[in-house]
Amino acid sequence: MDMDDGKMRNLRLRSELFRAIRDCFYRAGYLEVETPVKIHAPAPEEYIESVRAEKDFLRTSPELAMKVLLADGMEKIFQIGPCFRANESGRRHREEFTMLEYYSRGTGYRELAEFTAGFVAEAAERVLGSTRIEYGGKQIDLSAYEFVTVDDAFRLHAGCTASEADALDRFDELMVTKIEPELGNGKLTFLCDYPANRASLARLRADDPSVAERWELYIAGIELANAFGELTDAKEQRERFQAALKFRAAAGMHTYPEPVEFFAALERGLPESSGSAMGLDRLTMVMCGATDIADVRA
Repeated sequence: MDMDDGKMRNLRLRSELFRAIRDCFYRAGYLEVETPVKIHAPAPEEYIESVRAEKDFLRTSPELAMKVLLADGMEKIFQIGPCFRANESGRRHREEFTMLEYYSRGTGYRELAEFTAGFVAEAAERVLGSTRIEYGGKQIDLSAYEFVTVDDAFRLHAGCTASEADALDRFDELMVTKIEPELGNGKLTFLCDYPANRASLARLRADDPSVAERWELYIAGIELANAFGELTDAKEQRERFQAALKFRAAAGMHTYPEPVEFFAALERGLPESSGSAMGLDRLTMVMCGATDIADVRA
C-alpha cells in the first residue's frame, strides 16, 4: 500500500526541519557529534526507565557522554539521534524517539533558552514560510516567548505554591492537569526555576538555592524540551544519583552501575555550561499540525 499524501508531506517537512535546525547550529558555531546508543551506565532518573540491550542499555539520552566531551575541551556541541525509554506509548510517546541534545560552555540557562527560541522561530520561517501557526485550535507566534517560574504557574493555575503541591504529593498531578495545558498558548513558554528536588542534574541558583537552574519549553501545552544549568560538583552529583538509585530500587526499576567516565569528567572539571534536550518528533508534530507521533515518523 502506498503512503498517503498527508504522511508523505509530514516526512518531507520533517526532513526540511532537521536540515534547518542543523543549519542554525552550524551558523552558531556548534560542532555536531555522535555518541554511543548502546551504553553501560545511564543516568539514574526516578521516572524514566531504560531499555535493556544484552548486558547494557539503550541510551535514554546522550547527556552523560556529551558532558564528558565538554570536560575534554569541546565548547559548543549538538547531536540528533535515537533515544529509548521503556514502556512509553501514546500519541506523544514512543519507546524509540529522536532527540536533539545540545550544550554550550559558558552559557547561562536562560541565555540557552533565548538561543532555543531563536532556532525554533528560524526553522519555522524556513520550512513553513511563517512563524505563525495554528495548533489544536490555538494561534501561536513562534517568534514570541515568555519565561514563567514554576511557582508562579502553580499560584496562577493550581491555586497553591509549588512547595505546597509537593508537600501534598500532588506536584506531578497538578502539573499535568492544571499547569501544562495553560503553557505555550499564543507564544513559546519557558517554564523555569523548578524546585531544587526536581532537577537531578541541574545546579541550584546561587541567589536562591530553593530552586534549580532548569527550564522546560512548551508549545500548545506540549512539552518539547528540558534544560539545565549543569551541575558541576562531583560530590553533590554522587549524592543525587545515590538518592535516585534508592528510589529506583524501591520501585523495582533497573539497577545501574556507576557512570565511571562521567564522574571522572566531573573530577577533571566540567566547565560552567548549560544544555538542553528537545524531542524532535514532537516539534515536527507541532510544525505539521499532527496529533500523533506515528504521523511524523517513517
